[in-house]
Amino acid sequence: MNLLDQRILGIAIFALLAGLVLVKRVATGSVLDRPQGTFVVQLVNTFNLFFLLVVNPLAALLLIFRRLETTDPTHILIGQPFLTVLEIVGLAVYVLGFLLMAWALITLGGNYQLGGSTPRSEDTMVMNGPYTLVRHPMYTAALSIALGLACLTQSLACLFVFCVYLVLILLLIPVEEDGLRQVYGERYTAYERGTGNLFPSVHWSGRSGTHQEGSRWTS
Repeated sequence: MNLLDQRILGIAIFALLAGLVLVKRVATGSVLDRPQGTFVVQLVNTFNLFFLLVVNPLAALLLIFRRLETTDPTHILIGQPFLTVLEIVGLAVYVLGFLLMAWALITLGGNYQLGGSTPRSEDTMVMNGPYTLVRHPMYTAALSIALGLACLTQSLACLFVFCVYLVLILLLIPVEEDGLRQVYGERYTAYERGTGNLFPSVHWSGRSGTHQEGSRWTS
């Protein structure tokens, strides 16, 4: 590590995790949710818990005790100046992921459910906050955290976790959106046409040369 002292970074990771747990408890009324539903839904949500509650704290502990490089056999030694750039990018992506996750949780409030769940009768279709930009900001946030951690630790194991996470999320999104279409019908379909699932979509007008960004929801 070069940009930040390893102990400071490890403590910062624990602080971000604790802050996210607090935000989730206040915003949604829950902390840990038991994965339910189809095999894919349970697999993704279990992996999500494993990543947030095991992978991140373990990386933080290894950083605090300065054991990451000696304990992780997949750690890559990277020279300057690329190491500094990688750490700056990783730190920015990692923190932005937590901020986006917290924003999405606050926006959802009582509408929050685990990914892949069919909306309940009392749930409303959320299209404000980060959901004006993408349909699944919490998944975007999770991937940002995973990618940021891989950059900060220079670990192929963490990069592998990011790749697995990406595949699982791409498998889950169609399942979740089928349930949203069944409940919200054409309203969700119209919203879906105007937004990207993980990244903002930009629609260009050929005549005027102007563009506009879409808007959307999630569970």
